[in-house]
Amino acid sequence: MRRAAAVALAGVLLTLAAFTFDAASLFVPGVAFILLGTVTPLWVWASAQSATVQRRLLAERVIEGEPVEAMIEVRRGPLGLPGGEVLDPLAGTPVSLSRPLSIITGGAKADVRVVARFPRRGLRRLAPPRLVVRDMLELASTSRPGIGAVQELLVLPRVEPVRWTARDRGQRAEGASARPVDEPFAAVDIDGLRPYRPGTPASRIHWAAFARGAGLLERRLRADGDTRPLVVLDARNAGPEEHLDAAVRAAASLTLELARRGGCRLLLPGERRTVAVEPDLVSWPALHARLALVEGGSTARPPILTPGARFGPMFYVAAQSLERLPPALTGAGGAALVLVVPAALAHRTSTALSFEVAGCRGYAIRARGALTGERAA
Repeated sequence: MRRAAAVALAGVLLTLAAFTFDAASLFVPGVAFILLGTVTPLWVWASAQSATVQRRLLAERVIEGEPVEAMIEVRRGPLGLPGGEVLDPLAGTPVSLSRPLSIITGGAKADVRVVARFPRRGLRRLAPPRLVVRDMLELASTSRPGIGAVQELLVLPRVEPVRWTARDRGQRAEGASARPVDEPFAAVDIDGLRPYRPGTPASRIHWAAFARGAGLLERRLRADGDTRPLVVLDARNAGPEEHLDAAVRAAASLTLELARRGGCRLLLPGERRTVAVEPDLVSWPALHARLALVEGGSTARPPILTPGARFGPMFYVAAQSLERLPPALTGAGGAALVLVVPAALAHRTSTALSFEVAGCRGYAIRARGALTGERAA
């Protein structure tokens, strides 16, 4: 409004000079400047009060890095819109609206399509857009808030394929090649037959099938607990946030990969109850949303592993380097254990790499307790 006031003041001075020096040529521009400096702010204010702006999100959830679309609708009043722009947190840069809503040649409304991307997961709260109205000479300007409440957009962690090493293709990491003596201690019920593996006790061999010519088969025992693979996410992190994001992406990718292979379980930070994900992936959308809201840091609570949680293979995903394994992992029988850490924290060791996923690397743990081969700087 300062420019409009300056123009009006210049008109007053020109008018006074016209009367003082009897200069009729100064009277017309003086009156024009006065009208321009007083009418323009009124026109801008009135057109802004009669205009509306509203945003409509086309999705409430989006994967990080993928585009999300929104439509911003701007309606003008009977006085038109002399000029202006839309300020929207989703668009980032101002969107000009000078011509589409002109009172002479423009329409009654204008639709603005906005496409945005979010590089990190989390909950985004988007304030309503604002409409800034100004005249063509930029003498006066005013803003008007948009219609509607704050909108929430959930950015989900990205899921990437698991790149298993060529020699085991995920079998060793999932425990498929585990030794026969590594059955869970709670395995008591017979759960079918499987091909004989060297080292299986003779009491486990199904001699009746051998007598029928079916070859050597052994009885497969079903554990009293859940033997499906377990993915554990440890969000404690004193380093960059990129390490935590990589760990969350790795946990999400592993969960989805193992669930499609036959089902798995996921244990989130600070919790003691695991969440099962079946091959039909019915529970996956809700679990994916919970992973998007995981908060880390040095004060984050670790996952609580109960004594019976690890009957099957475990993938322990950590967001920081570990000097020693958590005590709950060191005495959990012979089930396969894989430590997954961000690639920036993994050193070259003699321990074989099991897989890579989402910027993290998984190593099969051989030693109990100390992280010799898997130690991260």
